[in-house]
Amino acid sequence: MDMTSKQTSESNSTKPNILFICTDQQHLRMMSCSGNSYLKTPAMDRLAASGVRFTRAYCTNPVFVPSRFSLFTGRMPSAIGMRSNSGNDTIPYTEKYQKQGLGHCLRAAGYETVYGGKEHFPQGVRATDLGFEYLCQDERDDLAAICADWLKEKHEQPFAMVASLINPHDICYMAIKAFATSEFDNKLLERGATEVNTLEEALKIPSDISEEEFWEKHCPPLPPNYDPQKDEPELIQFMLDQRAFKRRAHDEWGEKEWRMHRWAYARLTEKVDQQMQVILDALDAAGLSDNTVIIFSSDHGDHDSSHRLEHKTVFYNEADNVPMIVCDPRSNAHGTVDEKHLVSNGMDIFPTICDYAGAEMPDHISGLSLRPIAAGETCKDWRDVVYAENEISYMACT
Repeated sequence: MDMTSKQTSESNSTKPNILFICTDQQHLRMMSCSGNSYLKTPAMDRLAASGVRFTRAYCTNPVFVPSRFSLFTGRMPSAIGMRSNSGNDTIPYTEKYQKQGLGHCLRAAGYETVYGGKEHFPQGVRATDLGFEYLCQDERDDLAAICADWLKEKHEQPFAMVASLINPHDICYMAIKAFATSEFDNKLLERGATEVNTLEEALKIPSDISEEEFWEKHCPPLPPNYDPQKDEPELIQFMLDQRAFKRRAHDEWGEKEWRMHRWAYARLTEKVDQQMQVILDALDAAGLSDNTVIIFSSDHGDHDSSHRLEHKTVFYNEADNVPMIVCDPRSNAHGTVDEKHLVSNGMDIFPTICDYAGAEMPDHISGLSLRPIAAGETCKDWRDVVYAENEISYMACT
């Protein structure tokens, strides 16, 4: 299907703007609105209060390249043979399929489409290939400021903006820094000076409280599922042995190190929340909030010391269960918490955005639009299982 030839009959003046905010490596519980008392996320809480928060949303693959491929193409990563970040054996994502990317669908429906921040799509694919004009490569404060400035400009068309923010992903560097031995890991640290510096800032203990008070009241305790499960799948050990730093963190870190990992993860989440607030404030200042649908999610989570694990990859909830909030200013379903519907963010965000935009979708889209649920409607024919993949296994969540 040639998406450039498809137009909707709906007037551009009646279409909502669309803002998709995507964080990196944030699991479901990393919001104060989800009951986490060890961090404060007012921007995320604001979205939850003005929309529908889905508690059973899962990514298609709990690592960033496959997951982000799904978000902007509406395909499972295995559609191109992708099961991990490396993507060495993937089927080339040809120009024909790139033209079915989310940005192209929205442009055909009369939208101005812009993308800023982290990409990390399959090798050779950029946001511009999927139909977006690129705003900037920064993934942090500069991105938030550039998005804010762009929102304050005059726009003749409805717009769809993607703000792809990097944190709390910098938590990845804590175990790498502690146990780097391979040439690959040392190069990661060398290239990741900004990430390491941001992490070091997040690890600092506030100077205005005593160490005793910090450990008793402020630093998150170990989670209930901190210890490895008794019937742990053998593939967990296989995964740990692939990277030395993962094995050593699992085997050598004690309570203090894991709690500090959780402390830093919370601070990095607060940092990205502050950047989200800059964007939301600009939306308000430009008078656009009443006509902008906001979708918020993350590409995957982090094990966050559960089962003595950090990073992601395997199908524990902390790695695959992600935040998912849809805010439609024209809906009355404000502050709703949906604990029923199984959501695949990689499969469902594409049709949800197209539904709001009145955009025609490519034939391959098999995900479901969240728009009716976000409007407070009852969906009788919803899925009863959601699927995900990783490099060594599959998940079916019921």
